Amino acid sequence: MKQAAIVIIIGLLALAGGIALRYSLYPAPETEVSPLPEFTLPDLEGRNRSIREWKDKILVINFWATWCPSCREEMPDLVALQTQYAAQGVQVIGVALEDKAPVEEYLDFVKINYPTLIAGDQGMALAGQLGNRAEAIPFTVVVDRHGMIANRHLGKFTKSELETVIESMVDRK
Repeated sequence: MKQAAIVIIIGLLALAGGIALRYSLYPAPETEVSPLPEFTLPDLEGRNRSIREWKDKILVINFWATWCPSCREEMPDLVALQTQYAAQGVQVIGVALEDKAPVEEYLDFVKINYPTLIAGDQGMALAGQLGNRAEAIPFTVVVDRHGMIANRHLGKFTKSELETVIESMVDRK
């Protein structure tokens, strides 16, 4: 029993060390401006949604999963920001990195006011294409009205941090 506990502790420490190393070696370049590539993913109703549908809006694209505690912690702030900035042309979009069933089940209990796209297995590749070199979540990109990725954030984005990024963009046309 004691040996099993020691093995588990060593395994958890190794996992934590590996995650920390990955974050330090491959941080997302937060301010490297680049164009948002075009992509299409299904929503919860199964309709294919092109990212171009939200052209001319400031996009907050949040990659998440139901099993990710930090992702779940961010959701109330994303809901609040969608409400706060919708009239100023800001659109939050959730990109779930899993299949439809667990996302639907989770969202039966957690109400959100922004679209959720289902990326499944291709989600992490898309996040990587947008600058997530660590292959970790949550991962958020903020896209300006001209379709340029203006900010990338790996890890939990606080409401005040995201407000600062959005505020710097809402008055620019």
